[in-house]
Amino acid sequence: MKILYMGTAAAEGWPGLFCSCPICTHARKAGGHNLRTRTQALLDDSLLIDFPPDTYCHALQYGLNLGNIHTLLVTHSHMDHWFPTDLIHRHEHFGHGAEGVLDVYGNAAAEKAFYDHILIDRFKPHPIDDAVHFHVTHSGDHIQSGNWDIIAVPADHDKREECLVYICKKDGKTIFYGHDTGIRLSAEAWTLLKKEKFDLVSLDATMGMKSSEWYHMGLPDTEVMFQKLTDSGCMDGNTVKVVNHFSHNGEMTHDQLTAWGNERGILVAYDGMEVEF
Repeated sequence: MKILYMGTAAAEGWPGLFCSCPICTHARKAGGHNLRTRTQALLDDSLLIDFPPDTYCHALQYGLNLGNIHTLLVTHSHMDHWFPTDLIHRHEHFGHGAEGVLDVYGNAAAEKAFYDHILIDRFKPHPIDDAVHFHVTHSGDHIQSGNWDIIAVPADHDKREECLVYICKKDGKTIFYGHDTGIRLSAEAWTLLKKEKFDLVSLDATMGMKSSEWYHMGLPDTEVMFQKLTDSGCMDGNTVKVVNHFSHNGEMTHDQLTAWGNERGILVAYDGMEVEF
């Protein structure tokens, strides 16, 4: 299995759109891996996770024909993870030859945003019922899509909606994709996680060296989470460990993040990083 990290930043991107803090100023000057778009990942060229405003740019950057993708997992309705307006372009009027149906899985808030964006007067002549199907998904749901076996896990994030993170399995490989979430996962979440043995774990590291009690994690929190997963039998020395979803408010450059990861055997995601496992 492989994962392509197409975007690795938090909501405002990195550098932030309107920001001139030292970290963003450095990113503009240094370029390279310091430049991060909003978080999105692709598993085995077939399973898309989240749909941020940067999706079109990602498709160009990585040479993707998204008309061939049939499964999209949405973690929650926040704009940096869910920009549903662009899905109108999967209608035959805009996207000629898109194959079959795109099945989208996400919570009720994401469904509401989907219909709020699509069912507007401008788009009424182009209904996408035959191109995109939205499936309201709840924590604990098991999703079978193509060769994928997917489990929705409750996240520790925005309490105003049922935020989800995902366990994804195919061909004997299992990944836990944990963005966005804080460290205080529920008993329900741990019951689901403890049933699995992960080949790759990707955790939220938004806050840099700062700890966060909920909503997101910092690097110290990811260490605690990796250890708890190991103690629970979900990980071992062969599990690939990745941190992702970075904010300039974490106040660390890419080189500083990478140095931290190298000392601990943890990969620091950057836009365009592909990991095979």
